[in-house]
Amino acid sequence: MASLIANRQAFAAVRAVATKAPLGYRTRNMATLREVQDRLKSVSNISKITLSMKMIASTKLTRAQRNMEKARAWGQTSQAFVDNAEVASEAEGKTLYMTVSSDSGLCGGIHSSVSKATKRVLAQHPEAQVVVIGDKARTQLQRQFANNVVLTFSQVGKAVPTYAQSCAIAEAIKTSGLEFDKLAITYNRFNSVISYEATVIPAYSEAALARAPQFDAYEVEDDVLANLQEFLLANAIHWAIVEGHASEMAAKRTAMENATKNATEMIDKLTMIYNRGRQAVITNELVEIITGASAL
Repeated sequence: MASLIANRQAFAAVRAVATKAPLGYRTRNMATLREVQDRLKSVSNISKITLSMKMIASTKLTRAQRNMEKARAWGQTSQAFVDNAEVASEAEGKTLYMTVSSDSGLCGGIHSSVSKATKRVLAQHPEAQVVVIGDKARTQLQRQFANNVVLTFSQVGKAVPTYAQSCAIAEAIKTSGLEFDKLAITYNRFNSVISYEATVIPAYSEAALARAPQFDAYEVEDDVLANLQEFLLANAIHWAIVEGHASEMAAKRTAMENATKNATEMIDKLTMIYNRGRQAVITNELVEIITGASAL
């Protein structure tokens, strides 16, 4: 009789340990094995998806970096021309602002960085006008500054940004009737695969170019000035779009890598919970069998 009582106490202790919930859980709230198994399967599928998206973003990032280097070279050349002509000293009039983002998400807070930079400017200049590229920044800016957004563009750089798209945007700005001496383009500058920074590229109007102190040194004819100004504007826009696209692909790769890591950690925790639950079921069945056999 004493041995029977000792056996029952031992198995009761084993069952208590096996069914003890992990930290953060309580036994009365413990999910059933079927619920844990379904949750484990769901998280595993999500992990496969995020891993695939990470690989796709890595491939797109390589191509985006190559395009970025080309666009940056052209943009820096145009900027050098503007700096040598000292155009900035004669562009103290009206400033038009442009915010460059995209239509896609799942890339962390990269769109919020340019939106916040633009919001800070609009807080200081409430009457300023804004041109927005991309639905993400447009949605964020229109919540607070809907009256300041005068022109928007979407479906730009959905695959790979092209110079033709930048030329079309520059043409749309010129034909829209928007007047400005300086266009301040806010975009995400690509610093590294894990780093980007909201930066401003300036572009100028024909009048600002013509008034520049050193502009006459280039001997640009009056009938060519309009084409030159549109070329410089398209170059600046293309530089911002392509570099922002590279930053977006890098941010998306990082976001999917973090999501995959989090899913893997959750899979490990759910697997532990599932194994403990199975162990508790088996232990309970053994206790019932031994208890029944001892009672016979």
